[in-house]
Order: sequence, then C-alpha cells, then structure tokens
Amino acid sequence: MNAPLRINEALLIADRAFQPFQCVAWAPQDGNGELSLTVIDRTKNSIGRKLIPSSAYTDPAQLERLLEQARAELSHEGYTLQSWSMPH
Repeated sequence: MNAPLRINEALLIADRAFQPFQCVAWAPQDGNGELSLTVIDRTKNSIGRKLIPSSAYTDPAQLERLLEQARAELSHEGYTLQSWSMPH
C-alpha cells in the first residue's frame, strides 16, 4: 500500500489497530488537518490518545509507525491488544 491514504481509509486502519478496544477517531473542524484518535476500554474509559498530522495519516508508512508506537505504549501500560499488521 504505497498510494496516499484517504482519511476514511486511515480511520478504518486505526480502528482495527487497537482491537479488542474501541478507537474513536475524528478530524477537528478547525482545518489544521490533524486526526485525533482516542482508544477506549470496555468500560468506556479513555486509555490512550494520539494526534496524527495529515502528513502522517495520508502516508501508509508513517501511519503504520505511529500506530505501532501507540500500540507499544498501551502494551507497556498493561493493555493486551490483538495482533495487527498494516494492510498492504
């Protein structure tokens, strides 16, 4: 997957990256192009948050690095995530 990602594709990829938890993502309407991700546990508590600039979520390699970093942070905090790899 080398073509630039559209925001909807990036949102779907991010959602799958944090299973079994829920990933809520949105693009703030202030026009800065950032994508805001919040990972929520089963009790609806926020367990992680990440802001991703548009330059990163449109580039599959950068998005993969940022999602892997966020997954590692959650794992380090004791959360168990399902295995995941960036779709190609």
